[in-house]
Parts: sequence; C-alpha cells; structure tokens
Amino acid sequence: MLYILLLIIIYISFISLGLPDSLLGSAWPSMYSGIGVPISYAGIIAAITAGFTILSSLLSARLIKKLGTGTVTMISVFMTAGALFGFSVSHNFVVLCFLSIPLGLGAGCVDTALNNYVALYYKARHMSWLHCFWGVGATIGPIIMSYWLIHGRWNLGYRTISFFQIVLAFILLISLPLWKKAGGRQVNGIKVEEEHKVLSFMQCIRMPRVKSALGAFFFYCAIEVTVGLWGSSFLVEAKGIDEKTAAGWIALYYFGITFGRFLSGFITIKLNQKQTIHLGEAIMLVGIVLLVIPGIKVLLLPGLFMIGLGCAPIFPCLIHETPTNFGAQNSQSIIGMQMAFSYVGTTMMPPIFGFLASRFGYGIFQLFLGIMFLLMLVVIEMLHKGIDYKVESNI
Repeated sequence: MLYILLLIIIYISFISLGLPDSLLGSAWPSMYSGIGVPISYAGIIAAITAGFTILSSLLSARLIKKLGTGTVTMISVFMTAGALFGFSVSHNFVVLCFLSIPLGLGAGCVDTALNNYVALYYKARHMSWLHCFWGVGATIGPIIMSYWLIHGRWNLGYRTISFFQIVLAFILLISLPLWKKAGGRQVNGIKVEEEHKVLSFMQCIRMPRVKSALGAFFFYCAIEVTVGLWGSSFLVEAKGIDEKTAAGWIALYYFGITFGRFLSGFITIKLNQKQTIHLGEAIMLVGIVLLVIPGIKVLLLPGLFMIGLGCAPIFPCLIHETPTNFGAQNSQSIIGMQMAFSYVGTTMMPPIFGFLASRFGYGIFQLFLGIMFLLMLVVIEMLHKGIDYKVESNI
C-alpha cells in the first residue's frame, strides 16, 4: 500500500513536471513587447533554464544521497513554483533571467530523482505511463496559458501553473514520512537509498557502455525536439503545406508520443525493454521513410504520427533499464548524467539544424533525421551488447 500511495504521488508529480515546459513558447509572443525586448530574447531565457537544468541533473546524485528522493523532489517543486510565480509578477527581462535559474535547477533535480526511483522500484509499464502523464501536463500547460491569453493576461497563466506546483509541493511535504519509510526498500539485497554511490563525471565515463548510454539519450532527444521545433517549418517551406495545416500535423506528432507511451505501458507487460525499444525504432524508421517519399503529401501526416509513435517507448525504456545496465547502486549518478545529456541534445541540435536549413534549405530535414536515427541506432546496439533482459518482479 505504501508504494502504491507513492506511485500516485509520482504520477501527479509527472503531470506537474510537464506543465511549465511549454509555457514560454506559448506566452512569449504576448510577453516580449510588454517587457520591451526583441522576440529573439526568448532563446536567452530558454538557454539559461536549460543550462541550470543540466547542472542540477549532474549534481542530483549528491543531493539525493544527502537528503533523500522525497526531500529533493519537494524542494525542487517549491523552487519551480517560486520561479513560476516570479514570472507572473515580473515585467523585467533581467529578473526573468534570474528566475530561470531556480526554474532550471528545480526541473533537473526532480526529473532525475523521480526517474531513478521508478526505474528501481516499479515495472517498466509505469515508466512509460509516467512519461505519458508528462505529455498530458505539457499539453494542459498551453491550454491554460491560451485561456489567459484570450483575456490578455499571460501573467495569470504563469500564476495558475505556479499554484498547481505549490499544491503539489505541500502534498510532497506531507508525504515525506512515506518516502522515509520506503527508503529502506531493497533491490537485489541492496538498500539503494542508503547505499547508492555518488560517482564523478570521469568515474561514470570510464564505466563500460556509459558513453553509449549518453549518446543514446543525446541522439534520441535531438530527433524528438528537432521534429517538434522544425517539423512545421519543413512542411511549409519544403512541402508547400499551409501554416495552419502544418501546425495541426505537428500536434498529431505530439499526440503520437503521448498516445504511444500510454500504449507502450501495455506492450512492456509482454516485451522487455530491449524488445520494446526495437519496436519503437522500427516504427520511427517507417515514419522517416514516409517523409522521404516524393510527391505524395498525404504520406507526411502518417509519417509524422509514426515518428512520434516510434519515439514514445525509447526514452522511458532507456531510463528504466539503467539499473540493469549499470547496477542499482550506480543508477542515480548514471541517470543524472543521462538526463544532462538529453538536455544537451535538446538544446544543441535543433539550433544546428536551423543553421543548416538556413544554408541548404528545409529539404534536408529527412536527411538530418536519418543521420540522427542511424547514430542513435548504433549507440543503442552498443549499449545493449551482452545484456540479458528479463521481466521484472517488482510492482
């Protein structure tokens, strides 16, 4: 019963984790003129947030070792709530930049802490469903913001989300005794919360197959975010689709990810993580091939949907298999690095594609995705080499 209650709290946390992720993109067209800065300055805020998210992911193992998963999660959510409330009352760009620091620090810690906890103590299906719930939060966030934008009050969009975060933070505060009781739970005879190792960057890098794991997260996130950010421009500029239709088709891509993670939760009941990842890779490849076929625009829609559907199981399954790949005692440090490299891929590769597209045209979109896919395929195969995956016996 204890672990079921904690699982419910973690599900709620993942919805809340997704709520702020798409707010800046939704609100910025209404924000920047009132703040008195160019529209391009959104990239500065996003870069600061991403940078401190990477930093907190790398430091998360030390914090969790000292404070515990529950406490770190609670503090992180309070930081996120405070930063979002600050966004809602500030009309100064410099202040927004400073507020991006706790926003990034909170996001990185809570993401790493909860992902590792679920990877250790719950079955793979829960990891898929939790990331599906993140997608629900990321979808609800812009809906809330759009409601307030209609009324000309973007700041109330941020404030509404901050109130959700504050409520969650108090739920986590009340639930701290549950986390402490669960802290002595064993995985393969090890009390992970008490005995997990805090590994340095170089110690992690020297471990067999860690470089492959980091590469897998880097290239996967490069694909997911590049399609989300540049897919609409590709449809408009390279395929002659009108802007409104293109926006709707990209929404279907995100629906493919969210629905696919819901579906993959059931698939992992029958297949192990490696098999589920291979299935996702096959579906993603079909989607990329559909984008390559010339002259048949109707194939673009199922192509984008299938890329999203193929993306769905890869990230959660890669996270969930980390204790199997590297040991339960090492998983917190490794997952922190994996999350950091996923944010590096998210931050670095879409701008690189944007630069290349400005030089060579958006017709290179499929080629770029194909290269990222092949690199991801190679490093995932290197990661899985020699590992025997079995069905878990936990909750």
